[in-house]
Amino acid sequence: MTTSIQGVASQRQKAAPAVLVLEDGRAFRGRAYGAVGETFGEAVFSTGMTGYQETLTDPSYHRQVVVMTAPHVGNTGVNDEDPESGRIWVSGYVVRDPARVSSNWRAQRSLDEELRRQGVVGISGIDTRALTRHLRERGAMRVGIFSGEAWAGVRDEALLAKVQAQPQMKGANLSAEVATQEAYVVPAIGEKKFTVAAVDLGIKGMTPHRMAERGIEVHVLPATATAEDIYAVDPDGVFFSNGPGDPATADGPVAVMRAVLERKTPLFGICFGNQILGRALGFGTYKLKYGHRGINQPVQDRTTGKVEVTAHNHGFAVDAPLDKVSDTPYGRAEVSHVCLNDQVVEGLQLLDQPAFSVQYHPEAAAGPHDAAYLFDRFVSLMEAERA
Repeated sequence: MTTSIQGVASQRQKAAPAVLVLEDGRAFRGRAYGAVGETFGEAVFSTGMTGYQETLTDPSYHRQVVVMTAPHVGNTGVNDEDPESGRIWVSGYVVRDPARVSSNWRAQRSLDEELRRQGVVGISGIDTRALTRHLRERGAMRVGIFSGEAWAGVRDEALLAKVQAQPQMKGANLSAEVATQEAYVVPAIGEKKFTVAAVDLGIKGMTPHRMAERGIEVHVLPATATAEDIYAVDPDGVFFSNGPGDPATADGPVAVMRAVLERKTPLFGICFGNQILGRALGFGTYKLKYGHRGINQPVQDRTTGKVEVTAHNHGFAVDAPLDKVSDTPYGRAEVSHVCLNDQVVEGLQLLDQPAFSVQYHPEAAAGPHDAAYLFDRFVSLMEAERA
């Protein structure tokens, strides 16, 4: 084992040089991690200390370069059971101290190998604490990672120009780029009790599984699904998933959700789905300074007073009043959940029909299981509607 560790450490020392350049001109130099080349995206940080495989394969991270605040990443390697989709979606990966060897009985290969296999460019050996603090103070911003000898002699000014030429996340319409192109069915586990039409805006694999565990047959539909497509499966409930991009661009899903609200079908939305519900009810959305990403965010369920530790991945939020019930075209609505760190809206519910949503990820992939009850709440709405 000593020889193996020394060999891996030697390879790490020989890794190609790399540089990370932010759009405001700050640069961090380190070593290549994963594939060698160039990549661009929005620099964001995740505070999760575990669950990096689920983070990498979450479609909501499309076109984002993820900075891990945990210093040691890759310890448990990579397996074929835990991914949340069929590929890694992050556009770049930033770690301080990657594991020299992976050590877990489920590991099938190292994280470095998986990043190289899927062509994901990363950087290691930089001060991720300083980078995270910079993003907290200045906000999420465009970034480029350049690794390999081809970039060793290129001036930072030239690299900065490439970064500044990239599109902003604000105004980006991305859900159709990550969603399924063909409808598919996740069968109920055990006795089938309900049918749900799930609009895929970037759905994670564990979400339909959580519903299937509760006897729900889930028909996963493309992001471009119409109201006719939804009701063709004769659903007992409708679900709108998480996903990437700016909710201000999602006019199509908003129109479809309004059609569902018109019919008063039980409705549940997660993350992007929460923002879609907010827009459907007439609220605005806005971009957070640096967003919420990680598995340790405290949220209060205002209907029960309970505080949950929750998993998040969002850079936009709903602009709805916290201190009153609002009148909407579909009845009264209120903020049901709020982030205790910064009072950001984390959930909405209608009081006159069966519809609610949350901004975070109750499927717990990766993350705590505090919010799993929300799937039971969805089941209760469908049971009440059927009765």
